Amino acid sequence: MFFVYPAVFHKEDSSYWVEFPDLEGCQTFADTLEEAAEMAQEALSGYLVTALEKGIKLREPSEIQNIIYDKDSFTSLVTCDINKYLNNSKAVKKTLTIPEWLNDMAIARGINFSAILQEALIEKLEITK
Repeated sequence: MFFVYPAVFHKEDSSYWVEFPDLEGCQTFADTLEEAAEMAQEALSGYLVTALEKGIKLREPSEIQNIIYDKDSFTSLVTCDINKYLNNSKAVKKTLTIPEWLNDMAIARGINFSAILQEALIEKLEITK
């Protein structure tokens, strides 16, 4: 799953600290801007994985232009793909029952049943991508 959240990068002396206004407690710091950007992705990924594993509903990302910051700070969008942090290697087999006509139509159209079920569950569980 791919996510994009705005972050505020603060410069203090010769280092940076980063916070995500929409994700309480999600912060990191680094010595250089490049390291801060990398650490921001790591912090965002860890926060999101933990929240999803605990069933915590995530806030929608704010519009970046609505975030207020001071003169020594700037906002940037931070992206992450949490799939590499999730245990994707273990699949769980599910048996389900659907009407035969629906099965036949789906097969005729080349529908991937696993993908459709995953998409429906993500939507039903209100998991923001």
